Amino acid sequence: MVIEPRILYFGTPVVLLTTRNADGTANLAPMSSAWALGRTVVLGVGAEGQTARNLAERPSLVINLPPPSLWEAVERLAPLTGRDPVPPEKADRFRFEPAKFAAAGLHPVPSEVVDVPRVLECPLQLEARAVTVRPDETGDFRIVEAHVVRVHADPALVVPGTQHVDPARWQPLVYNFRHYFGLGPELGHSFRSETAAVGAQEYVA
Repeated sequence: MVIEPRILYFGTPVVLLTTRNADGTANLAPMSSAWALGRTVVLGVGAEGQTARNLAERPSLVINLPPPSLWEAVERLAPLTGRDPVPPEKADRFRFEPAKFAAAGLHPVPSEVVDVPRVLECPLQLEARAVTVRPDETGDFRIVEAHVVRVHADPALVVPGTQHVDPARWQPLVYNFRHYFGLGPELGHSFRSETAAVGAQEYVA
């Protein structure tokens, strides 16, 4: 049948973006439109949000990837905005909150290359710089191309002796038609996988 869903979040990873406000403080925002191509991560953010404003003026950002266990922290961030005053189109559902880390129960840690903090609780953190920020065809969103300059990973997720994230250990938080999910058991792997032989192994810390 033909349907007209309001949203097309057909199972995409949740990302917590940290950016820098004009006053030097950090903004933290959840989003679920992100995909990677090599060292470039393409992000979709609302045109009227503080994140879009920050990235248009200050390109530093961190792409923090939360595990499923952080879904409640993500949801605590969801109705908050760093815009003051709150844009009219958000006023009925969002409220201004300058201290988003505290509101979510998360903790900032310094980055090494960019001047915005990472989220301590996220086991994968990508320091990046926005290379392009442009409107989509509707004008409702901004499409951001971010170049990743440094990757931080919890050692427990890294295949020992390699630079690879173990896909059997890393679990993204997935946003599936406005519901939160983790991953199920592995079904198989790509012919290009570099971790196929170790994916099912257990490592002793």
